[in-house]
Amino acid sequence: MHVDIDRDRLVETMETQAAIGGTEGGGLHRLALSDADREVRDWFVDCARDAGLDVRVDAFGNIFARRAGSAPDAEPILVGSHLDSQPYGGIYDGALGVVAALEFVRSLNDRAIETRRPVEIVNWTNEEGSRFPPAMQGSGVWAGAHDIEDEYEKTDADGTRLLDELERIGYRGDEPAEPREPYHAYLELHPEQGPFLEETGAEVGIVTGIVGLRWAEITLHGQANHTGTTPMDYREDALVAASDIVTAIRRLSGTLGDRTVATVGSLIVHPNSVNVVPETVTFTTDIRDSDEAVLDEGVAQMEAEVAAAADREGVAYEIEHTMASPAVDFPDRPVEAVADAVDHLGYDGRRMVSGAGHDATHAAAVCDAGMVFAVSEGGKSHTEDEFTSWADCYRSSNVLANAALDLAEPIVD
Repeated sequence: MHVDIDRDRLVETMETQAAIGGTEGGGLHRLALSDADREVRDWFVDCARDAGLDVRVDAFGNIFARRAGSAPDAEPILVGSHLDSQPYGGIYDGALGVVAALEFVRSLNDRAIETRRPVEIVNWTNEEGSRFPPAMQGSGVWAGAHDIEDEYEKTDADGTRLLDELERIGYRGDEPAEPREPYHAYLELHPEQGPFLEETGAEVGIVTGIVGLRWAEITLHGQANHTGTTPMDYREDALVAASDIVTAIRRLSGTLGDRTVATVGSLIVHPNSVNVVPETVTFTTDIRDSDEAVLDEGVAQMEAEVAAAADREGVAYEIEHTMASPAVDFPDRPVEAVADAVDHLGYDGRRMVSGAGHDATHAAAVCDAGMVFAVSEGGKSHTEDEFTSWADCYRSSNVLANAALDLAEPIVD
């Protein structure tokens, strides 16, 4: 048995969600627990209830919408992603996965298809981590990777506490933020956020795993002084040391694996004045690879570069390791369900590892997990320029629907 989703309805639903927090540049500004996030959550709950689903919200704001199966005690499958966005991000990142899951359930209803296993759609809280750190926060709490009380106390750049915002928008639910039962499998559709599908001419990504990542925040402490009167050999310039480290991080990936990436993504200079020697610099590092040993080596090399640069410039330093997400290899069953759906639908698929972190990272600690990738034109993501054609949205959503149907075990007369 297979199912074809309604392409026109998929597009219409994507356009509807994209208008909530939409920007003049055609993207999204829908930060976690903002007013726009509340509005899109309300919209999603209405859509789920209109589809006859039973909706519940856990204590961290994760939203679950269940379609019953013929065997109520059977382990359900979980399908979904997230509806929060980056600041001025794209309309597909995360949202396509939730909308595709919704269209899957709607298609089952349209055709009166019954499944043995219950099907749940999930919208995870704060996948992006752009307002409240860390990324993949809601799924991490649910899977036990983060302590909920610690995460409640996280604050945004304005000092606003996560718990206060969760309660303000009305999405601190009564259910414990943990799996309430064993799950059979988790599937997630997401734009690739990279160039590989487009470069190879493939239409759909069959994701076999997710890279691990290591994030750190580094602070260098120098000495502020007048730039005109302080001789060069008297200076303790935190920005000079930081510049050496930024360059070393850029070159780090070449000493590690073929697919290792390393980035300094943010930098804050104090006092940030044209005629003052920089006293304090704080910046972040992000190292990713699918091999845990390579990641550990990357962190060790980063720490050595920080120590050496600080010593050369005579500044003190601190390193805070802010996030460590493990590399994940997906098991055969969900991967083959996706591959079989690609073959059945006649699409050109490519097996690949995700270079970005996803909620599937945490879900994989609870049950078998797999992912489907849609083509990201130009490999762009986390920007208003992010683009996935409606044709690619339809193809990848169709793959998700048929892989999920397989895992949910349709009842065949």
